[in-house]
Amino acid sequence: MTHDFISLAIIAAIAALAPLIANLIPKKPIPETVLLLLGGAVLGPSMLNRIWLDDSILMLSDLGCAMLFLLAGYEINPSTITGREGKRGLATWAVSLGLAFAAVHLFTGISARGLDGIAVTIALTTTAIGALMPILKDRGLLDTRLGQSVLAYGAWGELGPIVAMALLLSTRARWLTVAILLAFALLAVLLGVFGHRTTRREGPVRDILFAGRDTTSQTFVRLALLLLIVLVAASALAQLDIVLGAFAAGFALRYIIPKDDESLEKKLNAIGYGFFIPLFFVVSGAKIDLTAVLDQPLLLVEFIVMLLAVRCVPIFVSMALDKNPEVEAMGRWSHATTAIYCTTALPIIVAVTSVAVEAGALSAATASVFVSAGALTMLVMPLVASITYRLAEKESSKAEK
Repeated sequence: MTHDFISLAIIAAIAALAPLIANLIPKKPIPETVLLLLGGAVLGPSMLNRIWLDDSILMLSDLGCAMLFLLAGYEINPSTITGREGKRGLATWAVSLGLAFAAVHLFTGISARGLDGIAVTIALTTTAIGALMPILKDRGLLDTRLGQSVLAYGAWGELGPIVAMALLLSTRARWLTVAILLAFALLAVLLGVFGHRTTRREGPVRDILFAGRDTTSQTFVRLALLLLIVLVAASALAQLDIVLGAFAAGFALRYIIPKDDESLEKKLNAIGYGFFIPLFFVVSGAKIDLTAVLDQPLLLVEFIVMLLAVRCVPIFVSMALDKNPEVEAMGRWSHATTAIYCTTALPIIVAVTSVAVEAGALSAATASVFVSAGALTMLVMPLVASITYRLAEKESSKAEK
């Protein structure tokens, strides 16, 4: 127990220092997430060994991962991923999956049909939309046309891999996995419908919920956390990854909570980004074996190159070929910026490699390289995207003249 509190104190210190350091660097080129990962890696078991990954710390980290995906699901408007551009995002993700399968088969020493190959294939198709949210918000892009494109394409880079993990990494019969996924989706819908009716039907329950939302009862916050934990527990019982339950909880919560309750998101952000989500990133960094990364630098570079080929290029081509006037008006540099943002990856890479390592199909050292590559994209891609976005603004200014 003493070790747990010492580890927690160190993690809290890293979380508190990360925004200070990030903002002291001119133009803030390094996202806080990268500093959290770096702090965890340096102080984790593979280096200074000052953060011990005991069960209690790992449990808190899982809650942090769940909060990250809850907020991502809550932020995404369903019409964004089911609309015209969202459908193109789904088709583009399917293309990425096919390209990833070919890349793993042709350019790596592992079988694309083995569990390790499937894990790497899925990892190559991801977009860290949850981790991108705060970056887009900080840069004032989330509610722009470019931000909506990032959400439309990036959300499928989160949803697609989650479903693929359930279908392709499960040891159960495929039909049983599909049946479990459908049952889980039905549970999420039923909870959403029940919550929606409860918060809108006149009566004592609704009155209590609304009266206590800004008091010490914090009824809406408790309702949100209950929904999250129930769906995460359900996904764990069904032997699905917890990110599926968390993402589903975010979607359901958007349907349950009345639109006029703008304070709920601020409260959830305070809980998530104030404690649980930084803890998740620090622990993810602590799981990285930096010596293994240094032993396999070419694999690190190879994985990032494959990410660009598999994820960035298809999204850019899709946007460049889109005949929608709004998308065409964005310009090529905006298309490139969207594609680069969508190549930012990490949380799903952590999840999918963890499954492969636990199954004995992937070594912890190789998994560390892939996680490190994902962490590197958290640094490089937003930095490159900020450059291409400035070029896009110049392009737009010239077009207006």
